[in-house]
Amino acid sequence: MINRLSTGKSWYKCFRYEEGRDKPGDVRNVMLVVASLIASVTFQAGVNPPGGVWQDNSSGHVAGRAIYAYQSEVYYVFLIANTLALSASILVIISLTYRFPFHLEIVIATISMIVTYSSAIFAVTPDESVRFRYVIAAASVPYILRIFIQLFNMVFENNEKPKSENSEKVVLNY
Repeated sequence: MINRLSTGKSWYKCFRYEEGRDKPGDVRNVMLVVASLIASVTFQAGVNPPGGVWQDNSSGHVAGRAIYAYQSEVYYVFLIANTLALSASILVIISLTYRFPFHLEIVIATISMIVTYSSAIFAVTPDESVRFRYVIAAASVPYILRIFIQLFNMVFENNEKPKSENSEKVVLNY
């Protein structure tokens, strides 16, 4: 066992994705599980922010507002990163379930989850903060990136079309 640890071989090589070895259906299932776990954790963190919410209206705070929100800068870092993770995982879930049975229902449930998440973070974040444009921008980043990647691939796919078979064939007779 110690020889295995000291050989310098990467222990994670056997876990990496390999196109010839791994079946696409298995990869999709693993990605769906991981994306669902990320969506669950980030949704829960948005609905129940770290530190909880104030229970009373004393000492200058409002009941029902996130305790963490009174540390404004770090709370917004948390909120933006959490929203980005939720949005990216939702994009993965929607993409991987495309053309599956009940895909419309998955989209409806996902939209409902996004609305619930949004209303929860708006409810627990103090009114005096006007930085929700950053949260909305964070939520749109994965979708905008995916659109740009698709456009990039379409442009370069058109430029790299193979020439016709006849123009490439060269017959060499020795």
